Amino acid sequence: MTHISFDQQDVLALYGPRASLLVAPQFGARLLRWVVDGQPVIYWPEHADWSNPARIRGGNPILFPFLGRHFVDGKLGAWRNAHGEVYALPMHGFARDLPFAYRLEEQDSAIRMTLTDTPATRAVYPFAFRFETYYRLDGNALEVEFITHNTGEAPLPYYAGHHFYFALPAGLRADTVLSLPRNRRQFQSADGSPSPAIPGEQQYRLDDAQIIDRFHVLEQSGNVTIHTPALGRTITLALDVEPAGAAGNAPWYVVTTWTERPDADFYCVEPWLGLPDAIHHGHGLRWIAPGQEERAALRITVDSTPQP
Repeated sequence: MTHISFDQQDVLALYGPRASLLVAPQFGARLLRWVVDGQPVIYWPEHADWSNPARIRGGNPILFPFLGRHFVDGKLGAWRNAHGEVYALPMHGFARDLPFAYRLEEQDSAIRMTLTDTPATRAVYPFAFRFETYYRLDGNALEVEFITHNTGEAPLPYYAGHHFYFALPAGLRADTVLSLPRNRRQFQSADGSPSPAIPGEQQYRLDDAQIIDRFHVLEQSGNVTIHTPALGRTITLALDVEPAGAAGNAPWYVVTTWTERPDADFYCVEPWLGLPDAIHHGHGLRWIAPGQEERAALRITVDSTPQP
């Protein structure tokens, strides 16, 4: 591990025999770039606007405590608890905007970053917590884990998620196939509720407009793959990885697909623990008892075929 200057910011670089990882704990524990065998797997844009990190289209923003858009009485950016109390909350929660503490592990091939509650977080999410994000390089793979601890005296609601920006030249979307376990497809309605579910396909080309900003609710465990023959590359997200330790394992509820523009050189494939606005409708809402913790693990592997 070393501190380096990247995009005019001081970030941490982790190195393995085949890969490197750039992480910015001070910017929401954000993974900025992952390179395997010299090729970028996670996208980072040129000329990123660091004055507004939440708007940077790249890396892996961490979504916690709730993800997506929330509505109260038609108003965006708020949530209501069971007692009728309303709290403001930015889209995708507050973790991606806050600095994390960190420590290195596994002979500097892994990093654990930690966020704990403060008076500012309790003003919008009135719970005591310790939330950890863990990354470990393992050859051509990246192990990823969330550990959410309830350090308070009341049950803690949450549904966290990842927002991986996978590097993919826009011209190769039609040549790229996304494969999913059995699923049903939904989207978020204007009032925040999930749309009626329809049977989802198990394969899509990434030039298919019908999967932009869509939720693929998983009906079985398994792997998600992104196969791009023109790059000789297959990215596999193993979502049924057993986490280390004795804590309970939170299953990934949904995989969300999204990209911003037809010419964007990235495509987002995002494992989430619940659907947006779940605190109101319950789809994927999770609760952790006082003094308990829960883990959510996945493993991303990059397999490449040498090009002629």
